Amino acid sequence: MSRSHGGVSTFGDQAWTAPARTPLYYPDAVTLVPGADPVALAERIDTTAPGASVKDSFADLDLTAVGFEVLFEAQWIHRPAGAPALAPHLAWDVARTPDALRAWALAWDGAEGNADLFRPELLVDPATFVLAGRSADGGVVAGAVASRSADAVGVSNVFALDDDPDSAWPGVLDTVHRRFPGLPVVGYEHGENLAAAVRHGFRPIAPLRIWVHG
Repeated sequence: MSRSHGGVSTFGDQAWTAPARTPLYYPDAVTLVPGADPVALAERIDTTAPGASVKDSFADLDLTAVGFEVLFEAQWIHRPAGAPALAPHLAWDVARTPDALRAWALAWDGAEGNADLFRPELLVDPATFVLAGRSADGGVVAGAVASRSADAVGVSNVFALDDDPDSAWPGVLDTVHRRFPGLPVVGYEHGENLAAAVRHGFRPIAPLRIWVHG
């Protein structure tokens, strides 16, 4: 996502960081090992612009001394490779054109004014797949973003226009299973979205914490 907006970033020994503010909802730093140095982490990102955030992947940091506060606590989740228990009731495909991506983004955004977050540059990333669930009239009513690695498929941005994640997960998992049948699915969720993921075969495996600069 950061690259699609022209951002640059660095993988260090302790964290991935971006020196300039990242797109809305996306972290400026992600810890890669437990016990990262809070001061060094803060020095590698832009805390002067509003909204700087850190994904504390191991939920083991205290960033209050460098001006952050906890936004929310969440759980990493894991689901073994396999088809969903329930068949999807929508038609699902992968957005492949700028128009299809725009339709997906407008549905995901829900008239909040942030649909431009998802740019056409995402379509040329070979590891990123924007999944769209369509109603009988062809409109996008559910979706997610899948990111493939060699060992797993990460899923994020799961949504449904009826605000019921249970209506999205069967289609998301079916689409991922058909495209990558041997790979487990991972991600992170909290609150009701975490409960919904568990209902569809995920297991919480470890905590994480999202911090935002005050």
